[in-house]
Amino acid sequence: MSIRTAIAFETAAIEQVVAAHEHAQRHENVDDFVALFRRDAIWTAGGGSLLIGRDTIAAFARQVLPSGMTDLVPSYEVVHVLFIRPDVAAVKVRQRYFSPDRVLPADQGEGSPMYMMSKEDGH
Repeated sequence: MSIRTAIAFETAAIEQVVAAHEHAQRHENVDDFVALFRRDAIWTAGGGSLLIGRDTIAAFARQVLPSGMTDLVPSYEVVHVLFIRPDVAAVKVRQRYFSPDRVLPADQGEGSPMYMMSKEDGH
């Protein structure tokens, strides 16, 4: 496999993880959302809360995710991937929340999170 093909393959896998995040949030599925994180993950929530560890992330998600998407449709788009090593990538994401009729409400703004993602045990 060429380097270009390998990068395309890994980028597609990263896009699938980001899509899984969007899906879990859209459907308010806490278990699917939490499953995307390593045990020792660090997460900064939309409101700026620093969450360290999957258990802390899970507790936070159980409080805010159910009913958190009322009248909102989340959208996450990978805009840039930088491979720091073959198994570690910095992933810049465009985060937007639309109304159910796909209008971007003026009060929602746009987020720009960056995910650090690592490949472990082939995933």
